[in-house]
Amino acid sequence: MTPLAAYVAGLRRPGGAVPDFDPLDGGTEAQVLFLLEKPGPQAVPSGAGEDAGFISRDSHGGTAEALRRFMLEAGLPRRDTVIWNVIPWWNGSIAVTAAERAAGLRELPHALALLPRLHTAVLVGRTAARARPVLQRLRILESAHPSPQVRAGNRALWDAIPGIWRQAAQPPSPPRQA
Repeated sequence: MTPLAAYVAGLRRPGGAVPDFDPLDGGTEAQVLFLLEKPGPQAVPSGAGEDAGFISRDSHGGTAEALRRFMLEAGLPRRDTVIWNVIPWWNGSIAVTAAERAAGLRELPHALALLPRLHTAVLVGRTAARARPVLQRLRILESAHPSPQVRAGNRALWDAIPGIWRQAAQPPSPPRQA
């Protein structure tokens, strides 16, 4: 976790708190990346720029509870996973701007360089799906975001999440040789 903690410390700046990677997850040994959109207020303490909390399935709130439940249902060992956000900074708003998204996509390769064992990325939500071009070397799966809003607004998308995540628990097939 040391390289990931140092990376996050380098991202912190006034006006934008950056939560740490969860030390109970797989860290630099992770094989599956769950790439979400943007940290929420529950992932940071009271003010931007302070040391933050964690991007974690153990956070409080409906999204974290669903993350935890769906990962268990999918049979994903915690040591094989790491959770991160396309936009790593919390700026006090859940809204995503084009500038934030562009900055996050420019930053993402630096985080990926610290995760050499990744074979799969699960793009969780529409903002995360925009990271597809940055993740070309990985098997990519896409799912809806496990937020209470998705559960209330589109139950079919919500119900499909565990099946998609179950695919992430399976190692990718080796490429076919011609």
